Amino acid sequence: MTLTTTDFSYVADLVRRDSAIVLEAGKEYLVESRLMPVARDAGLDSIAALVHQLRRGPSPALREQVVEAMTTNETSFFRDVHPFTALADTVLPEIVEARRSHRRLEVWCAAASSGQEPYSVAMLLDELLGSTPGWQPRILATDLATSMLERTRTGVYSQLEVNRGLPVQRLLRHFEREGHQWRAKENLRSMIRTQVINLDAAWPAMPTMDVVLLRNVLIYFDVPTKKRILARVRDVLRPDGYLFLGGAETTLGLDDSYERVQVGRAPAYRLRAGLASAIRSTA
Repeated sequence: MTLTTTDFSYVADLVRRDSAIVLEAGKEYLVESRLMPVARDAGLDSIAALVHQLRRGPSPALREQVVEAMTTNETSFFRDVHPFTALADTVLPEIVEARRSHRRLEVWCAAASSGQEPYSVAMLLDELLGSTPGWQPRILATDLATSMLERTRTGVYSQLEVNRGLPVQRLLRHFEREGHQWRAKENLRSMIRTQVINLDAAWPAMPTMDVVLLRNVLIYFDVPTKKRILARVRDVLRPDGYLFLGGAETTLGLDDSYERVQVGRAPAYRLRAGLASAIRSTA
């Protein structure tokens, strides 16, 4: 059934209000493919009936299902490779050396999806720090979708999922088989805490971050939203911290507080020297 212009506009407005994600004209096919399963789960035979039910009155659970369905959750372990090589070879060793006095390290995966990214970081930290006593590496995994964060909490993945980007040596070192699935070991799961955060709504109090991974999410927002989010990230990033964006994303033309640096084959972003010094002097 073809999605009407009116119903598409209603869905696009709802998704934008609740998530800041912009659904532009031409994305009707995406709305149809993602919302038809939601309609069926609700006992409805069409997206038109789903929109009608949403229009009738408040239904927070149904609204949440619609927004979650329209959130892109494409992910894999060590996705795009080069940022994780940069973390393993340069960024994390540098930060560990700088934090030896208090042995705390904070990483934020700001669009964690089903958890492959935070677990990839957790594996790198485990391999770097091993059984070194006293260290408290913590990874904050946030997402808009509660169902995705529940998957992150459990740390259970199918054979197909672990086959995407996870070398067998790391799989056997960091995961345990559970039937036809694999569960991340407790030492990895204990590093990660999850929280629902809408990047364009009010953020809860959070620790100052050594590394922020905001990868492949800014592309779904309009320019004013991108600027607001980057400004907020600036406020939680340590003066010597690192920001990683997706390969098609940049701070250029959005926030002059950042400068692009090349770390191996991966681009990253750091606070400009003058700004970082100012922040450090008032910290």
